This record gives sequence, C-alpha cells and structure tokens, in this order.
Amino acid sequence: MKTIQSLLDEYGESHQNRTNKIIHWICVPLIFFSITGLLYSVSLGVVISNIPLTLAHIALLLVLLYYMMLSPTLSIGMLVFTLCCLTVCNALTMIGARLWMVSLWIFVLAWIGQFIGHHIEGKKPSFLKDVQFLLIGPAWLMSFVFRRLGMSV
Repeated sequence: MKTIQSLLDEYGESHQNRTNKIIHWICVPLIFFSITGLLYSVSLGVVISNIPLTLAHIALLLVLLYYMMLSPTLSIGMLVFTLCCLTVCNALTMIGARLWMVSLWIFVLAWIGQFIGHHIEGKKPSFLKDVQFLLIGPAWLMSFVFRRLGMSV
C-alpha cells in the first residue's frame, strides 16, 4: 500500500492550476456530501439511539477505516467532515427535503465543475488512473487544512 504522502503527491500532480484547485475546493466536498446523501437515503430499517441506520453509516465507517490505515491524524479531520455531512443529511431529512434528489443534483453539478476544472488544467482526473483517488481528493484538501494549522498528516 502506498503511503498517504505519496498518494497526496500523486493526486496533486494533476491539480496544479489555480482555477482547478479553487473548483476542487468547492466540488470535492460537495461530491463527498452528495454521495453521503445518496447513501443516507437508503435506510437499513434499524434504529440505534433514535438514529436510523442507513447505507451511508456503513459505507462511511469503511471509508474512515481506509483513512485510518493511511493516516490516523488525517482520519480525525475526515471524521469531523463526515459527521458534518451526516448532520446535514439528517437535518435535510428532518425538514422533509428529498435528500436523494438534492444529492443527485449536487452530484451532477459538482462533477460538471470537476471536469471543467480538469479541462482548464489540461490533465485527466486522477481517479481515471486509480479509483482510490476518489477518496484521496477529500484527504488532499484536508491535508491543506492540517498544514495551515501547523499539523502533519
């Protein structure tokens, strides 16, 4: 398995253009949220402590374990972001929003943004080379937050 730093460096190779980076700061978190929302829309029919268990809970647990194997420190930041996504999904569900529809629109629009960014960059998205880069994108952004706070990943 590659180290977190080698994965972040490799991901960063196709994310050098300033405009593409800005687009990624907007679209990558939105894509992560939208996938969370789509998975949150699939109830597993179990309630734990008044929280309905969804496919998002299972999938995100596995994603967080993946992040933990790569970087225990970075996984803490990803846990916080994941909990924020789950909280927003729950809030949208509680107010009666069609979470799956909202998530689908966000997903489509954010991916359009991503492909525009990569067109501007002149390089293909990293995940076309290796699908695990779909999970490295959010970690790549979180690594910038950690560095800004003076923390290592």
